[in-house]
Amino acid sequence: MTILAISGLIRPMLEHRLPEGLDVRWFMSAEEAQVAVADAEIGWFDMNDQQAMAATLRAAKKLKWLNSIYAGLDFLPMDVLIERNITVTNGAGINAITIAEYVVMGMLNIAKGYREVVRAQERHEWLFDSPGKRELAGSKALLLGYGAIGKLIQPRLEAFDVEVSVVRRSGGEGTLRPDEWRARLGEFDWVILAVPATPETEGMIGAAELAAMKSDAVIVNIARGSVIDQPALVEALENKAIGGAFLDVTTPEPLPADHPLWALDNAHVTMHLSGRAQSKMFIRSGERFLDNLGKYLRGEPVAPVFDPRLGY
Repeated sequence: MTILAISGLIRPMLEHRLPEGLDVRWFMSAEEAQVAVADAEIGWFDMNDQQAMAATLRAAKKLKWLNSIYAGLDFLPMDVLIERNITVTNGAGINAITIAEYVVMGMLNIAKGYREVVRAQERHEWLFDSPGKRELAGSKALLLGYGAIGKLIQPRLEAFDVEVSVVRRSGGEGTLRPDEWRARLGEFDWVILAVPATPETEGMIGAAELAAMKSDAVIVNIARGSVIDQPALVEALENKAIGGAFLDVTTPEPLPADHPLWALDNAHVTMHLSGRAQSKMFIRSGERFLDNLGKYLRGEPVAPVFDPRLGY
C-alpha cells in the first residue's frame, strides 16, 4: 500500500477527495512529521519552519515523490534530493498571477508617489500637487527571468505601454541572452528580478550593475533577496545613485528592525507578501496535487518538476 505523509492543515480540503488504497499519515507538528515520513513514498510536508522541512526530508528515507507549495526550494538539501532520486513537484505558477499584479502595483506606487499620498491622508493634509509624476507608458523595463511569473508580468506591463526586454537563456527574437543584458543596463527605467535562486543568480545585481543603471532607475525584486548584493543596494539608495527599489524579498527575512532599508524613503519593503495577496493559493495547490496524485498512481508524469541540479 502506498504511504502518503501530509500536513494535517490541508486535511479538510483533501481527505474526502483522496483515492482509495492509500495509507495516509497526517501530522500537525514537525515532531509528528518526522514519524509520519519514515516509511512514506509520497510526501507533502510544507512548514513555515524551513529548517524543520529540511530535517523532515532527511528523515524520509523511502520518499519517491515530494510535493511542495513553494516555488523556490533552495532551502532544502539538494544533495539529498539528487542522491535519493526523488521526484519533486513545486509551486511554480501557483502564485504567479498575484505576484505579477504586485509588480505592477509596486511600479505604479513608485511612479505616482502613492506612499506620500497615503502619508498625507494620515496627516489629514490636502496635497495640491502629485508627489510622483512618472508615467509607465513609454518607459522601458528589463525583465530578468521568464518563468511562470515573468510570462505574466510582461503582458501586464505591455498593457501599460511599457517596452519590456526579456532575458532568456536561449535568447530569441526580441530577447536578450544572459551575456547581453549588463551592457544595456543604462537603457532601462525599471529592472525587474524574477529569476530563481541559484548559485548562478546569487548577487547578480551588485555594485557594478547598480552603477551602470540610470540615476532614476528602479529595481523591483520578487525573486529572492540573495540575487542582489544588499549592502551595495543600500549604498546606492543612500547615495541616490538609482531612483529606488521595490523589494518584496530581502536578506534575511524577516528583515531586522534596525536594518537601514526600513528607513530609506526610496526603498519599498513589502515583506514577501506578494504571493500571499490572494485567497486561492491552497485551493490551487490542492487541485494540482490531486491531479498529480492520480497521474503518479497511474505511472504518468507529474508536473511541474523541480530539478535540484538546476535549482528550479
